[in-house]
Amino acid sequence: MRLLDLKGRIFLAALAVLAAGAALLNLALPDGAALHVPNYAVGLIGKYLCFALLALSVDLVWGFAGILSLGHGAFFALGGYAMGMHLMRQVGERGVYGHPELPDFMVFLDWKELPWYWHGFDSAWFALPMCLAVPGALAFLFGWLTFRSRVTGVYLSIISQAMTFALMLAFFRNDMGFGGNNGLTDFKDLFGLDLKGTGMRAGLLLASAAALAGGYLLCRWMTVGKFGRVLVAVRDAEQRTRFLGYRPEHYKILAFTVSAMMAGVAGALYVPQVGIINPGEFSPANSIEIVIWVAVGGRGTLVGAALGAVLVNYAKSFLTGAAPEMWLFVLGGLFVAVTLFVPRGILGEIPGLWARWREGRGGHG
Repeated sequence: MRLLDLKGRIFLAALAVLAAGAALLNLALPDGAALHVPNYAVGLIGKYLCFALLALSVDLVWGFAGILSLGHGAFFALGGYAMGMHLMRQVGERGVYGHPELPDFMVFLDWKELPWYWHGFDSAWFALPMCLAVPGALAFLFGWLTFRSRVTGVYLSIISQAMTFALMLAFFRNDMGFGGNNGLTDFKDLFGLDLKGTGMRAGLLLASAAALAGGYLLCRWMTVGKFGRVLVAVRDAEQRTRFLGYRPEHYKILAFTVSAMMAGVAGALYVPQVGIINPGEFSPANSIEIVIWVAVGGRGTLVGAALGAVLVNYAKSFLTGAAPEMWLFVLGGLFVAVTLFVPRGILGEIPGLWARWREGRGGHG
């Protein structure tokens, strides 16, 4: 099977037009011009693209391997914290007077020296790989312990949710050295450039689009060949796949680890665009919301997962401004409606609707 089908080509083309168009209209046109894209809109689009990449990571394991992870918010947050630590180390001489090497919250808590696990994060060559390595290592350990023990179904979902809840409680502690309740914020520079500058915002948008495109191509490459066929077999009949001589746990561990690393990249790109990372990102509710994005867009479709993330978050941005008290009810109702009436999601239902429409036209003719 070809790596890109028609749906994938349309998705990548639309992504390129959206990202390049928004960045160009933001940089080339002055404020107030008819087609000018304001800075806040550039940041919002970039945030949506990060969420789309996060949804892709969940769809890889849920849609193709049957692993319903309710803890992917943890991998997203760990990638974000790794990036946040790098950004905090970039403050340098502009930090607290007399303690330029310490983040301001450590000075306020009377820390005398930088913790060992903060060393190296002043270098992008160390920090950026950590955005992948930290969530990837946790996912590998989690998968090794659970998949080899043949933990599946609702038990796996509960354990993954317990993992992210435990991390949330740990990161809330001031003595952990990650900013406690307030998290990491007040970032200044990235690669020596002002984070609030117009060019940096457009650059982060383009980087988010490139990461989403790369994540989609990676997921397609993993799912269209033999590896993907075995993943689907594991999803649909794990015991039968095992009897055929395959080791399902190896396939699940690899898919889960790659998925976590994709979530870490999404978190790393998200943090400089929103300007903060705090323990709230570990909240189990966030991981549940990611699953809803995938369900709305279409589980097992990849493009649908990304589409669902953008649509749901656009609705969230609109409703939290217009009627903030209604959002959670709308989100819950949306999930129930999708489960009952569109079980395969928006993109998953389109082929069936198209086939029925064509059959109807043929019968009418």
